[in-house]
Amino acid sequence: MSTLVRVCSVDEVGPESAIPVEVPRNGSRLELAIVHSNGAFYAIADECSHASIPLSEGDVGDDEIECYLHGSRFDLRTGEPIGLPATEPVPIYRCLVEGNDVLVDISGPLDPTAAPTYAQEF
Repeated sequence: MSTLVRVCSVDEVGPESAIPVEVPRNGSRLELAIVHSNGAFYAIADECSHASIPLSEGDVGDDEIECYLHGSRFDLRTGEPIGLPATEPVPIYRCLVEGNDVLVDISGPLDPTAAPTYAQEF
C-alpha cells in the first residue's frame, strides 16, 4: 500500500543539489535526502552506508550523490554504491512531482531493480 507524503516544494531543491527532510513514520522519523539531478527528483535515505554521514550534505551530479567525508558515491536511481569505500547500497524511495510538490512514498524502500524511482521535473 502506497503512503505518499509531501516532503517539500520543487523550488526548495536547486538543480544538482540535495536537502534533508524528516518524515514521521510508524512512531519514528524517516530521514531522507531529496535530490534534484539532471532534471529529476530522487528520495534516498540520508545516511551513507559506510560512515553514517548525511548524504544531503554531499555533492550531486549526473544522477549520483557523493558523501562529503570519505567520497563514497551512490547511484540515485538504485542506491547502489558506485565509488569506494562504501560497499552497501542506500535505501531509495519512490518520488513523485505533482504541480510544485515533491511527494515520497514512505511505505517502504524500493527494490532497486524495480521500475524508475525518480520523478521528472515538469
